[in-house]
Order: sequence, then structure tokens, then C-alpha cells
Amino acid sequence: MTDENLEKSTGKENSKRQSTVAWVLTVIICTALISVLFWQPEVARSMDNQAQASAPTSVDGSTSPVETTLQNIPVFQVSSTQEALVRQPNPHTGIDTSLRTTAIEYTVQEGDSVFGIAQKFNIAPETVLWSNYDVLRDNPHKLAIGQVLKIPPTDGIWYKWTSRDTLDTVAAKFSVTPEDILLYVGNDLDLSNPIIEPGTYVMIPGGEREYQQWLIPDIPRGAAGVSTSPYFQCETSANSFPGTGYFVWPTSVHTISGNNYWSGHLAIDIGAGIGSPVYAADSGVVVWAGWMENGYGNVVIIDHNNGYVTVYAHLSVVNVSCGQNIFQGSVLGSAGSTGNSTGPHLHFEIRYMGGFINPQSLLP
Repeated sequence: MTDENLEKSTGKENSKRQSTVAWVLTVIICTALISVLFWQPEVARSMDNQAQASAPTSVDGSTSPVETTLQNIPVFQVSSTQEALVRQPNPHTGIDTSLRTTAIEYTVQEGDSVFGIAQKFNIAPETVLWSNYDVLRDNPHKLAIGQVLKIPPTDGIWYKWTSRDTLDTVAAKFSVTPEDILLYVGNDLDLSNPIIEPGTYVMIPGGEREYQQWLIPDIPRGAAGVSTSPYFQCETSANSFPGTGYFVWPTSVHTISGNNYWSGHLAIDIGAGIGSPVYAADSGVVVWAGWMENGYGNVVIIDHNNGYVTVYAHLSVVNVSCGQNIFQGSVLGSAGSTGNSTGPHLHFEIRYMGGFINPQSLLP
């Protein structure tokens, strides 16, 4: 047989062998599929019978896989004495962003000050004083725990209308225009017939008035031509120490607590705790040492013999006496909350030639 015929014979045999293998694999696959289709229902029925035979039965003898699972879950018991906070659903989740247009009442708490209350409600401290003249008389030191103050919605004056008032006279009195009062939405006035009944409170937005002076005057020295009573307590005819003109902080605390320096409070309130030492801000002579009947409580006043006078109020203890010469940094007493005070602090003033200076501008 030639090589060519041998190759042809070998190719035919390989082709026949591959065909036979393919048929065998096809028969095996078909047989497996038929077996699975035939036996699957039988297997399922057998497993279901086995599950029913092993599951506990109920009173009527019936049960189910779900019931079996539920029976195996332990029961959670809540103690009858257990307390819980129940929060009811609130479908109203919107935040009220409307502006306040009328005054509200505020009860003075321990540690409050006119300045702090004003900051809390984002209004000027003058607004608090002017709107509560019947309570404070323009004196922030008349503030007392438990007082109820009117807090206007904006800067200006919360004013109680009288039978003698008109829009023109009230507007002129508080340096605004009649339209400012008439058009303020919180006043709810009839533009065509703006009648305001006596006793009605009206907001004067942007209103201001002359400030009623309440601070004690400078202490007179020598032949000043005025009475030395009641603000001159000490005999100071002897020579006294002159001041340096430079000041140190009167407490170890250098922070403001309460009223800052502003038009209604020509001093600063320093956050000194009860019993903490109070120092002389500069050298001089003590011209007041003791109780003062104007809301200041225990007070020390030093004349520095150069035009400056310093005042230290609300002390719990006074350690100096009238006419005593004092050096800068000497202990005058202890901080406290005597007089009209809602919390411990040191009320500190610096005066110069009859005027009042912001102490922070002279302290290091």
C-alpha cells in the first residue's frame, strides 16, 4: 500500500473513532438528564415526609416548618417595673423661622447683667434699660434676681402709650418719624385710622432718648464749693501718695464677666470670684472704705492725686481704712457680690478730671 493510501485509511479510522465517542457522550448526558427529571419529585417527597415526621405536632396533629421555627424562638419578656422613654412621632418637622415682632418677658437669673441679657437677645443694652425704666431706672446695678424684664424684638424702645400721646409727639420724643411707628408690623396699626389706646405697648424701632445719669459724681477735694456729703467719707488733709498714671489690673482675673463698658455702664465688671484679692490699680489715698447706699455694696475709692480716681465695688471684705495711703498692687479687700449684684464680680471704674474712661484702654 502506498503512503498516500495509508494516510487516507488512517484519517477515516480517526474520524470514525471521534464520531463514536461523540455518540457515547450524548447518550450519557441524555440518560443523566432523564434520571434527574425522574427522581427529583421522589426525592422532594421523601424529604418532606422526613421533616413532617420529625416536627412536633400541635393539638390537632398538624404543624408546619414556619410554626416549628417560631416554637424554637425564646419568648422576650418585659419587666413590668422597667421604665422607658416613649417618643411619639412628630410629623411637624419644619423649623419656625418667623421673626419676633413683640416683646417677651425675661426673668433675671443669677449671674445676669444688662450687658449679658442684651447679648443673649441680640439687642443693644440701652434697649433693655430704656424699655424697663419702671424697673431699672436706667441703672444697670438695680438689676436683681427674680426681676421680670420686657425684651423688645429689636433695638429701640418698648413704650407704654398714654392718653396724652400722639404719633407726632412720641416720634419726636424718641427721635424717629411717625412712619417708623406706624409701619412697624408688630404694632398692627390701621394705616387709615391709627388709633392707639392708652396702656397699649408700642414698639418704637430705632428709638432713643436722653440717658438718665445715675453714676455717683467724683469725690470733691478741698475747697470745691460743693457739699462733701454723702460721697466724701474720709479725712485726707494729710499728705498722700501720688499715683504713677499707669494702672495694673485690680484682680488676677483679666476677663469681663457681666457688663462691659458702654454708655449705660461707664465701668467694667471683672469676673473675680468671691474671696479673691482685689488690688490697688495705682498708688494713692483711700477716700472711701465701706458700705455705699447706691447699689455698690462695699466700696473702696482711691484718689490718685493726679486727676485719676478708681472705684472698686461689690466687695465682700474691705481691708483698708479711710485716709490710708496705699501703694500700687496693695490688697484693698476681697471680691464679692454685695449691693445690687446678681453674681460675684468686681465693678471697676477709672475716672479722670470728672469724666469716665474705659478701664480697658488703660490696663496692660
